[in-house]
Amino acid sequence: MCVYACLCVRTCERVGCRWLMSFASPPFVLLQLFGCAAAAQVKTSRQAKGQYLSVNMSFAVGVMSAMYLCLGVSGAHLNPAVSLSFCVLGHLPWRKLLPYSLSQVLGAYLASAVVYVMYYDAIMEYSGGVLTSVGPNETASIFATHPAEGLSLQTKFFDQVVGTAALLLCILPLNDKRNKPVPAALLPPIVATVILGIAMSMSYNCGGAINPARDLGPRLFMLTAGWGTEVFTCFDYFFWVPLVAPMVGAPLGCLLYFVFINWHLPDPDPDSDVKCQPEILAAVNMKALETKEDPHFNMAAL
Repeated sequence: MCVYACLCVRTCERVGCRWLMSFASPPFVLLQLFGCAAAAQVKTSRQAKGQYLSVNMSFAVGVMSAMYLCLGVSGAHLNPAVSLSFCVLGHLPWRKLLPYSLSQVLGAYLASAVVYVMYYDAIMEYSGGVLTSVGPNETASIFATHPAEGLSLQTKFFDQVVGTAALLLCILPLNDKRNKPVPAALLPPIVATVILGIAMSMSYNCGGAINPARDLGPRLFMLTAGWGTEVFTCFDYFFWVPLVAPMVGAPLGCLLYFVFINWHLPDPDPDSDVKCQPEILAAVNMKALETKEDPHFNMAAL
């Protein structure tokens, strides 16, 4: 009985550490210590220490760092919309969707708190001690996304749908064995480059959230940190757009990829690698005989 209890405790410890590593740490790196911390630096310095491009590049570096941090633990689930798409595709059990999403929001909340403390003096100096979501000295945009002026609701929603669909359309082929998958070690920088491209080209309208956790977590923090309910009511209750639209755009991106790309790819030949090995060895040995070099050295160079 004691042995069984010890095994249960050890299992719970491993699972707990795995969940903490998988969900709390990556959004922490992704949202604040790179992306939103850069936004705080740029805004409070009035662009004396960085520009909008700095924020975009920082978010991309945050994505890459977060993926390297937990890629081998949870598969680097950083976005509830991506997790939803993986559930639709059958790559993730549906029972894990809610815990994954809640943990991502929690990580974003905690990360926002860290950035707020780190830049507290600068935020107070910039805002005059009044935390607001609108106006010339607003500071809410450090943490959450805001829409540009004069946009219709349809444009805002469409913007987030297209941005998230583009994200899934770009990352799905990276690990598709029927396509040309990239080595696992190269996934983080490639995905980060995709994020950077989306941020630089599709963030004028709505800030380029394309991630419900990235926007909702900071809003919940600001609600409790002094900004009040204005973070949810400002801009005609814009908060629900980056919360709902990415959940529509991500499955749409998956649909587009499978309909126009995946279904038209040839099935992988499991024997292709085995069949080509004798030909490779024969070619290497022939080259070694001609150049009088070690064939094993040449094989390693391949």
